[in-house]
Amino acid sequence: MIRLILVDDHKIIRDGLRSLLAAEPTLDVVGEAGDGAELLSLLPTTAADVVLLDVNMPILDGYATAARLREEYPEIRVLALSMLNDENHVGRMLDSGAHGYVLKSAGKLEIFQAIEAVMAGGRYLGSEIGMSLLTKALQAPTAPEAPKSGGLSKRELEVLQLIADGMTNAEIADKLFTSKRTIETHRQNIIEKTQAKNTAALIRYAARNGLLQ
Repeated sequence: MIRLILVDDHKIIRDGLRSLLAAEPTLDVVGEAGDGAELLSLLPTTAADVVLLDVNMPILDGYATAARLREEYPEIRVLALSMLNDENHVGRMLDSGAHGYVLKSAGKLEIFQAIEAVMAGGRYLGSEIGMSLLTKALQAPTAPEAPKSGGLSKRELEVLQLIADGMTNAEIADKLFTSKRTIETHRQNIIEKTQAKNTAALIRYAARNGLLQ
């Protein structure tokens, strides 16, 4: 049974989600909150596996809430659910600690699949978001051809590949048998060399320049 908490500042959205997911026998909506601060006050007394988290909220928004959950409740999986579908919001939310991002316009089946995916330890990007990012990438002006390595060292290319695989800095550090601080330094160097503004832009740059396996 997946224990789920709904976080959205509109009660009608929370009511709709609760009703939508009520028929799923493997889901149990154990609580709801109107913002991140309310969620954090609820968690000490309410065990949860997944938090379905809105992005734009008062008091403590989705970005700040995801970051707090990553630090204070790393065992909880975070799935962003929002109407915002541009790459900046998606990338920023994933950088803040969300394990997945799906749009509120998605159907019940996709939302359920997204919950199951993040619960299983994976990542999830909504189909509509993925198509939008792919379309933008294909329509974007072709950048000057870069060297195959993109100016990145062998270690930086390894880190870039693991970032594209959806791993956090801590997970990458464990896999490469190094410290989280070292990975953070590599990540910053990669961003400076590629001039990518966020994770989504970084992955698009890497894919366009043939840096991913």
